[in-house]
Amino acid sequence: MNRRSARSKVVAEINITPFTDVILVLLIIFMITTPLILQSSIKVSLPEAASGKSITNARQINITVTNDNVVYLDNKLITRKELVAKVRMLHRDNPELEVILFSDRLVRFKNIVSILDDLNEIGIKNLNIAAKVEQ
Repeated sequence: MNRRSARSKVVAEINITPFTDVILVLLIIFMITTPLILQSSIKVSLPEAASGKSITNARQINITVTNDNVVYLDNKLITRKELVAKVRMLHRDNPELEVILFSDRLVRFKNIVSILDDLNEIGIKNLNIAAKVEQ
């Protein structure tokens, strides 16, 4: 009997199954946690919409208006004048700035129109209004 044939050959392949498992678990974790990270800690009751899509952008700002007409910029309390100045500065640095407006459904429409008018005057082209999908 030949000794070489009795020995098993060395397998020189890399088993990628554990690596694939780890990558898929990480993907699932990121898919679950990303919407939670993007949500604001300020509680507003968003209006409902029949259709909508999730938006994520590296350079976006969130403007939140509560039902008592208090304005927040990225979860920081801000006055309307400070809001206009800050958004203008951010837009000057990044012309592709994306703004997402979170407004409580009980906020008076004239207050929302006023903020939209300020954003239009600054030159914001990428503007989205947050809503939750009807169920």
